[in-house]
Amino acid sequence: MGTILKQEKFLLLAVIATCFAYPFEHQLLSHGNMVALIAGIVLVVFIVCASMRVAHHAELLAEKVGDPYGTMILTLAAVLVEVVILAIMMSNEPSPTLVRDTIYSAVMLDVNGILGLAALMGGLKHGEQSYNDDSARSYSVMILTAMAVSMVVPEFIPESNWKMYSAFTIGAMMLLYGLFLRMQVGPHSYFFSYSYPDKKRRKAQPEHVEKEANLPLSIGILVFGVVIIGALAEVMSKTVDLGLEGSGAPPVMTAILVAAISAAPEILTALRAALANRMQSVVNIALGASLSTVILTVPVMEAMALYTGQPFQMAMTPVQTVMIFVTLLVSAINLNDGETNAIEGMTHFVLFATFVMLSLMGL
Repeated sequence: MGTILKQEKFLLLAVIATCFAYPFEHQLLSHGNMVALIAGIVLVVFIVCASMRVAHHAELLAEKVGDPYGTMILTLAAVLVEVVILAIMMSNEPSPTLVRDTIYSAVMLDVNGILGLAALMGGLKHGEQSYNDDSARSYSVMILTAMAVSMVVPEFIPESNWKMYSAFTIGAMMLLYGLFLRMQVGPHSYFFSYSYPDKKRRKAQPEHVEKEANLPLSIGILVFGVVIIGALAEVMSKTVDLGLEGSGAPPVMTAILVAAISAAPEILTALRAALANRMQSVVNIALGASLSTVILTVPVMEAMALYTGQPFQMAMTPVQTVMIFVTLLVSAINLNDGETNAIEGMTHFVLFATFVMLSLMGL
């Protein structure tokens, strides 16, 4: 037990923070914007600590089952964290654009931030890095289709028909995910895997020997971690909303915060994979997380909208639509030959920097 507590010290800190956050929630909110904002930032740190442990145990399970199942577990864990935080924030103080902005921010962060930085650092260290280009093409075309159906077409749907189109969107996303899941773990699973040279596999093996997963323990801690994240998000959403009130901060900053919390563990995992010359894992994590975010978050949140009778603003702004189009176009060109390099990584990272700049400008 002592060993487990020592290993899970970050999750334990998050539990302690939860025990303090709920009794003192009223006091935190009654001492003004600055105190609320500081409390919100501190809670975000504890949420990231908990999400890191959730991702760690998802990674242990992923290593146990291997790719492509492993990557699916990693991305699903990240999306689960995102959906939990989003659902709680929407139930506390609904924002009509929060879901749209969070999904948009997550795709920008995953494709341009994670993939760009990983390809840049891996390219500087290893030169060209190989991966299975079938996976990149499959991911890219599905991301484009899912975002067009759920976040571009709604701009042209009359308000009187939003429930009908919302129900259609849920069905379309579930159909896409069902097919994607069948391909990823079924007869076409080779689309999402890559055979590294034996020498590199042997080098990587000792690093994983000590990480033999205790399946029941990892599953239990993963579920418990998500519950703690949800509890902390309940208080964090209120303190951050109050802290940013009247500050002039763009509304999209809250969405970026949610996307960054869920993506934090993926960033570290992808960078480690890139530096270990395992670019297939980076592609699976970055593009797989983007796809999962769209086709899993959209139906859950659309179902919530139908249940409450309050529609969300899902149609992207013109600036967001252009950024998504350019991102997926650059991704299709860069990821078409089965090799990445530092130049390709830099193009994505520049797009990520542009996204950050536009967000700070409130666009």
